[in-house]
Amino acid sequence: MTPPPAEPAASGPRRPAPPPRWRRSAVRAPVHLFRMGLGPLFRGRLLLLVHTGRLAGEPRRTALEVVEAGRVDGRRAWTVASGRGTRAGWYRDLRGNPQAVVQAGRGYHAVSARFPEPEECGESMARSALRQPRAARRLCASLGLTVDGSTEEYRRVGASIPFVVLVEEHF
Repeated sequence: MTPPPAEPAASGPRRPAPPPRWRRSAVRAPVHLFRMGLGPLFRGRLLLLVHTGRLAGEPRRTALEVVEAGRVDGRRAWTVASGRGTRAGWYRDLRGNPQAVVQAGRGYHAVSARFPEPEECGESMARSALRQPRAARRLCASLGLTVDGSTEEYRRVGASIPFVVLVEEHF
């Protein structure tokens, strides 16, 4: 008896395989540390973003590296970059609902997400690369981008990275 012919593979996009359990645990560790009240350990380098998931509407928590922290119109603001581009779940969630809460250190802040133009993203990247060159190289490498270390190169590369400015809301 002859076996039936194999069915052709589906032609849709394939999802990447999930990361190994240990890698996911390592990436999620800062979220757990924030939830235990240990946010000050990160000294402003990381923040915890609590946002609403676009599909289920449930709260989601993501620890993000801060590119810049400062003030916008007298209000606190944090600039973060998406190391996975526009595919990152938190980035897509903020596009759908820009209201969120940020935990920076021990403090909680209601924020609204703003999506800057590419030129502004490039300037943020260039300033960040001067202050934190290793973090800037790591961000570029995570997106498969190579840089020579010059400010102009970081400005050019930064214009292709999606940045989000989280601005504190006043009530």
